[in-house]
Amino acid sequence: MTRAKFKLQGFSQLKEGTLDRDFQKVTIDEKQYNVNQLKFDNPITGTLYGTLLNYKGEYEQLKPEMNDKPYQNPPKAPILYIKPVNTFSAHSNPIPLPNGEEQVQIGAALGLVMGQTVTKVKAEEVYNYIKGYTVVNDVSLPITSYYRPAIKQKARDGFCPIGPWIVNQDEIHDPHNLSIKVSVNGEVKQENYTGNLIRSIPELVSEVTGFMTLYEGDVLLVGVPENQPLAKEGDQVSIEIEQVGRLNNRVIHEDDVFVSEVAVDEAR
Repeated sequence: MTRAKFKLQGFSQLKEGTLDRDFQKVTIDEKQYNVNQLKFDNPITGTLYGTLLNYKGEYEQLKPEMNDKPYQNPPKAPILYIKPVNTFSAHSNPIPLPNGEEQVQIGAALGLVMGQTVTKVKAEEVYNYIKGYTVVNDVSLPITSYYRPAIKQKARDGFCPIGPWIVNQDEIHDPHNLSIKVSVNGEVKQENYTGNLIRSIPELVSEVTGFMTLYEGDVLLVGVPENQPLAKEGDQVSIEIEQVGRLNNRVIHEDDVFVSEVAVDEAR
């Protein structure tokens, strides 16, 4: 059994419990539940930072353009961006498909959840500051240019499902040897593993905290692998990271998401 922390809808505090190996059953307060019996909420409390170009395949794909204008050189430091709080969503919540768009891009990412404030940390001390790991879907609209901030493409409401839980840091023996799978309607569309990171987790956190502080509850994504799959309206998307969890969400037109949320509010 794997120890993890959960945020359930209607509860303000994280609950502790255990998972079975297949992520099908959860035990909380000595009572066992099927995962589909529970209504999970977003389990994080801080700011979420994404990292670009930290997978070898992604870097190689874009490498020919790195010497072009406006940059004219490969990046020398981690490239970060923020997923604002309006993007945060949870397991089983819909991914809104915006009006006028046919598809969204699925970004499977391992999230490092900080357990305490950390600044200028040495690489060999990084794991002392990581509370645990979670699965993140860094959803975006397909991006054709990396030369401008992709705020409109990446910062839309509901574009960052997280969870369903946070697995305790000491439950993962080697976070650089975890398989990542993205399935759409049950068909595997992307496979990769964390051994393909350019900067290891200690290197990444050490470099990032060398110029900015990460606070308790903040999440740093290690990166998103290349060849991100696309999903259209009605598609069921599943991201599974070995030993960490399986995050499921369906793509629904944003107008239908709004109608369903109003119906829930009226029922209350």
